[in-house]
Amino acid sequence: MNGDAKRNGVIDKNEKQNEVLMWGYFPGIAEQRSSLTSPASVRFPETEVVGDSWKDVSAGGCGFGMAISAFGKIVTWGSADDQGQSYLTSGKHGETPDIYPLPTADLIVQAAAGWAHCVSVTDKGGVYAWGWKECVPSGNLTRSWTGIQNCEVETSSKQSSRLIGQGSPQSHTPKCTSGSMSCPNDKLSEDGTTKRRKFASQQEFDLPIAADETLSMPPCLVNLDPGVKITSVAAGGRHTLALSDVGQVWGWGYGGEGQLGLGSRIKTVATPHLIPCTELSSKVIDNGATNAATEKGKTSASYIKTIACGGRHSVVITDAGVLLAFGWGQYGQCGQGNTNDLLRPTCVPSLMGTQIAAVAAGLWHTICICADGRVRAFGGNQFGQLGLGTNSDQCEVS
Repeated sequence: MNGDAKRNGVIDKNEKQNEVLMWGYFPGIAEQRSSLTSPASVRFPETEVVGDSWKDVSAGGCGFGMAISAFGKIVTWGSADDQGQSYLTSGKHGETPDIYPLPTADLIVQAAAGWAHCVSVTDKGGVYAWGWKECVPSGNLTRSWTGIQNCEVETSSKQSSRLIGQGSPQSHTPKCTSGSMSCPNDKLSEDGTTKRRKFASQQEFDLPIAADETLSMPPCLVNLDPGVKITSVAAGGRHTLALSDVGQVWGWGYGGEGQLGLGSRIKTVATPHLIPCTELSSKVIDNGATNAATEKGKTSASYIKTIACGGRHSVVITDAGVLLAFGWGQYGQCGQGNTNDLLRPTCVPSLMGTQIAAVAAGLWHTICICADGRVRAFGGNQFGQLGLGTNSDQCEVS
């Protein structure tokens, strides 16, 4: 279906209607706030446009889900934990599936969710981000929370009383957008690194959050260089990657473990920065030295074709099918055969010579599909998430 047909609500009666299923922990869905242990159908919200339906599932954040409708609208649901924290910091999503009021008439073609932030791409290449403040880059604030709430009230009156009120809560030239970054000392002591890693798994994203609206940002249009058009986005725990139509990767948010690939432990990148993925394809160790054993593994790349974010690491695929990883390496999720963090995009050495077709990144692990159909996995495996029949972490690619 073309864009005009979607905007006008024209549908093909013979077109197959999609169904969205969910399972796991979605607080607010069940009165007991218990986990759904088997797939349950998600009801599509009532809309003013007749014929709208599910198109694609985008992502699930901390206690909320997100999908895209056939007419290019964002649908969110799931809401809050018991303290209302994820409800606040992820962007005031309601407990029942509903159209999320983005401040644009453009169609949404792709979206992603992190722990407590969301990001979406329009059919014109624009990007909107909202949720936890440190994950939303400085950009054009298109609507305040008050404006969002007023919009919801107006929508509610037009539809029905079923809605729950929102309560308390590139250009072709690789030019790097200048912006504010907060950088601690890049040379962390060994003791400091050990302590950081010791508590990381216990306190994963377990940060103190007060019920204060200053922690959360309403949807903002992300400012990029003139001419940059984004085609896809990926959201990590607290960072975001965006891929342009010419294969350049932009990143922002938290970069303390190198997940933004900028060569240092940047705490906060407040505006989108260009990540030098195509220039860096030899194995780079945490201290910046090059491993001579993999020097021969250098490969040229013209552009990036796929991006993915894990909890604190990132992976991308080049046009040649080479897999690059960067960020947190505590569980071997960067595929280097060790647990070092990678501060720059780095080839996964054991996959050199293997064309990678697709990749996905979890909280502590990475899974990719090779061009020949084989599945390769590495990283944290405490719960058997690598599917290897064991629960041992895999620093090497399996």
